[in-house]
Amino acid sequence: MTVEYARQHFPALCRPRPADSHKGSFGTVGIIGGAPGMAGAALLAGRAALMQGAGKVKIGFVQDLPFMADPVHPELMLERADTLLRTGQMTVCVAGMGMGLDEKSLGLLYQIFRATLDIPLVLDADGLTLLAQGKLGAGARNRALVLTPHPQEAARLLDCEVEEVQQGRARAAVAISKKFDAWTVLKGHKTVICSPQGDTRTNNTGNPGLASGGTGDVLAGMLGACLAQGVETSQAVSGAVWLHGAAADLLVNEGTGPVGLTATDVLLAARRVRNSIVISDA
Repeated sequence: MTVEYARQHFPALCRPRPADSHKGSFGTVGIIGGAPGMAGAALLAGRAALMQGAGKVKIGFVQDLPFMADPVHPELMLERADTLLRTGQMTVCVAGMGMGLDEKSLGLLYQIFRATLDIPLVLDADGLTLLAQGKLGAGARNRALVLTPHPQEAARLLDCEVEEVQQGRARAAVAISKKFDAWTVLKGHKTVICSPQGDTRTNNTGNPGLASGGTGDVLAGMLGACLAQGVETSQAVSGAVWLHGAAADLLVNEGTGPVGLTATDVLLAARRVRNSIVISDA
């Protein structure tokens, strides 16, 4: 994929930043996840949101704080999930990464749905598995819901076998979007993106290097950052997926991967790709 392709299909991602920009101009992404043993999932999503230009990123951990600051990116603000939900102050919420699957986590997901009716919500990983249990629904929302399942999670959401999902990926994405009135990002080879109305498109960036732990957390954080910056939902969702895959392609072309490609490699490369497609205002 080329710079010209990005500028044609995702012009909102390519806009230069105004000279009088400040951190409040680009939204606040709230990340909720990181139960004990899974703090890295929330950190990866938060770091990815930071690298994609969110004005501020807050991580709400599903545990007592594992540390007072991220030693790699102290720009991230760390607090407990219940505190983040109670105080609000999020432009977008990204939830589910390493959140856990117990009753406490289910209750937290209910709180997340209630607290985010008026802001976009990106739901990933454990959040999708909890949703698939059928004990609660996403309910009516005033702003976009984005679901990011891999094939196994998609099968849980549809109560079917993984083979059925993979044999009809576009059909599965439509079924999920219709069931939950949501945008669906069905991850995998040629990721399928579906709107709540059932319109689909297939992403053609990416490679097998993305088949490693944490890359999905990175995509969730990138989605949150694009939405927080006021990018129209269809461009934010499709554009973030494109950027994620384009970053992996750039790395492989430069000799990093596909074997041994890491989620951290991807989030850093995605920043380079994003800046390469921004139209100069000079």
